[in-house]
This record gives sequence, structure tokens and C-alpha cells, in this order.
Amino acid sequence: MRKLLFVAALGAAVTGWQAPTRAQTIPIIVKDTTSFYWQIVLAGARKAGQDLGVSVVELGAQSESDANGQIAILAKAVAANPAAIVIAPAQFAALGGPIDDAAKKVKIIGIESAADTKAMTSLLATDNVKAGRIAADALATAITRSYADTEGNVVVISSMPGVAALDQRVQGFREVLAANYRALAIVADKAADGKPMTAFNTMKDIIANTEDLRGVFVADPIAARGVAEAVAENKSGDKINIVGVGADEKLVELLKADAIAGLVVEDPFRMGYDGVKTALAASKGEPVTANVDTGATLVTKANLSSARSQELLNPNIK
Repeated sequence: MRKLLFVAALGAAVTGWQAPTRAQTIPIIVKDTTSFYWQIVLAGARKAGQDLGVSVVELGAQSESDANGQIAILAKAVAANPAAIVIAPAQFAALGGPIDDAAKKVKIIGIESAADTKAMTSLLATDNVKAGRIAADALATAITRSYADTEGNVVVISSMPGVAALDQRVQGFREVLAANYRALAIVADKAADGKPMTAFNTMKDIIANTEDLRGVFVADPIAARGVAEAVAENKSGDKINIVGVGADEKLVELLKADAIAGLVVEDPFRMGYDGVKTALAASKGEPVTANVDTGATLVTKANLSSARSQELLNPNIK
């Protein structure tokens, strides 16, 4: 018996063979598991798990405004001692401290949004400032097409305050208007409470109290749905152009109907896939890139049927 054990040990030493281990576990924590956007992110993560032999645990709150819920989910995920954790922080300030604490025990990979922390090993996200800049050019183009000039009032609406990704999109939008379209005046910059109905009511109030309103930049799909509905009810006859960041099935239908001029679309499938891939590499001590831009593409009615647009808007989420 001792001879057999010696031979086995010698074989392992010579060949470098190791006994197989069970699949590593990587939880991915999104902002809202009920949202089509985040379901695409989770689909990307699942595909990465299949390709890489990783057990991916899909977690998240049921509302993007539920930062406390996400914090509790993060604490439970850390307690399970996973290989690494992928998280899309629900709010910049609120998630900073919890991610700091979590990173003392496990590698944390951020996706989609930043947080008030330097403890994330890597952040994979849209360059949100760039996305806002793309939206600014698109809105200016739409206004010029409607009015034969690039003048008048525009407004900015986000679904909620304190979300880094949304704030950065607004920053990029403002930068381009200030640099290139000075005859377009931002007369309101509003944030709702995470509910489309609040964005709807906010937009209705703006329409009723704003003259020469020619365009709206909407920083996210939640607000875009409410804004588009309010604009559709406008009876003044003046064209109010809408450009948003993000997409869902309803917004694509509005794009087809010319109710929305353009959607700056992210690549959520890539965020989920590369998030898990990066988390696995980090868990093994391999070097990973600190910041990865996952890209943004302007989709309009004119390029809606292109292969790239369809790949982004209709990914396989099974």
C-alpha cells in the first residue's frame, strides 16, 4: 500500500497532475433581475460560465433604486466564499463602503456603473461620458432635421439621482452642447425616483411650462419610457425630439414609429460575459485591465436593421 501511494505521489510530482476540483463559483449581482436589460447581462454571464466551466450564481434586487437590497445581497454573496464577485453597483455613494468591505475578502469586478470605491479589481462599463456625447450629436441632428436650424430649448431627464453612469452621461451631453451647439439651451435637468410614471409627470410639467422645447435627452430606459409617453400626449403640434441611452422592446417600437429619434445602445451581453471572464482571471491572480470600455452604438430608424444593431437589441438570452 505504501508503495502504491509513493508511486502516485511521484507521478503527480513528475507530471504536474492535480486531482480535479469542483467548478468555481462566481456570483453576479445586477440592479434589477426583472429588467430586460439586466436579463441580457445575466445571459452573457451564463454563457461565460458555460464556456469557462464556472458556476455562475445570478443575483440582484427587483428595482434599480433598491440599494439597500443590493447591499444585503452582496454581504450574503461574500459570506458564501466565492472565487470572485461581479456587481453592477446600484448607487455610487451607497455601494462604496460595502464594496470596500467585500474586497477585503474576495476580488470584486464592477460592471456598468462605478461606485465610490477604489477596491474593485476591474470595472467593465460603457464609457458613459462618451455615450452622452454621442447622444448630444444625435439630438442636435434630429432638431436640425425637424426645424432646419439647431436652436431652441432642450431638457435632460434621468430616472434617479446619485447613479454614476447616469451622471456621466449627462456630463458628456452637456460638454458637447456647450462646445458645439451653443444655440441649444438646457432649461431643465431633472431626476426622477426610479419609476417611469415619475418621469412621465416630470416631462408633462416641463412641456406645460417651457416654450420652444425642441428636444429631450433621457439618460436611461426607465425615464425614456415615461418621457416618450408624455411627449406622445403633447397636443401643441411642435416636434419634441427624444434621444436616450439604453433600449428595450418598447423603446425600439417607439424608434420605429419615429417617436424617438435615436437610442445610444450599450453592450450588456458583453458586460456579463467579460465580467465573469475577468472575475475568473482575477481569482487566479492573473493580471486584468483596470478599466474596460464595453462600447456604445447609436441606433436610429435608418440603421435599425443592420447586423450590429440587431445583435445588440436582440441577443439570445436563453
